[in-house]
Amino acid sequence: MAQKNNVAMINLILFGPPGSGKGTQAQLLEEKYNLHHISTGDLFRYELTNNTELGQQARVFMDKGQLVPDAITIGMLKNKLLSLGDDKGFLLDGFPRNLIQAISLDDLMKEMNMEITALVCLNVTEEEIVARILNRGKTSGRSDDNDESIIRNRYQVYLDQTRPVFTYYEAKNRAAMIEGLGSIEEIFGRLCAYIDSLK
Repeated sequence: MAQKNNVAMINLILFGPPGSGKGTQAQLLEEKYNLHHISTGDLFRYELTNNTELGQQARVFMDKGQLVPDAITIGMLKNKLLSLGDDKGFLLDGFPRNLIQAISLDDLMKEMNMEITALVCLNVTEEEIVARILNRGKTSGRSDDNDESIIRNRYQVYLDQTRPVFTYYEAKNRAAMIEGLGSIEEIFGRLCAYIDSLK
């Protein structure tokens, strides 16, 4: 198996509640720092579209309306990292979503002689999240973007299941909370200031 000695690279996790602006900022960071933007959605689409072994395994669970086991998602991520074949770092978006996934990710990093440089979390209040997603719902075509109770439930799920991932990396001195209010440019500036401090 090809291993990469990526210790000197920037490998980031972009983190935050639904509607915090991760997608927008991920694109800007990808361009500025020459990173591979890896989203779990893209990983699944690739494996399913190409009908890979992992894609077939995932489809069995998805067809039953069940969550895909973490081991399959980690396998997809491993395939993606092995396929990159260059010296660019990466930006993870949408993973890990819970503590078990974070621990599995660290195990994968050790196995591949890589490491997570930092988790960067966009800090946005619940009220701002609700307002943003309701506004997005006017044009997104997603029914769940127009239902305030569903939005608040998604935010609570984030607090209960996903937010502990921040604490996990914070304990390793590899996490930063970045203010997620303001213009896209202002938020991007704060992210860059932190990332530049890591070099």
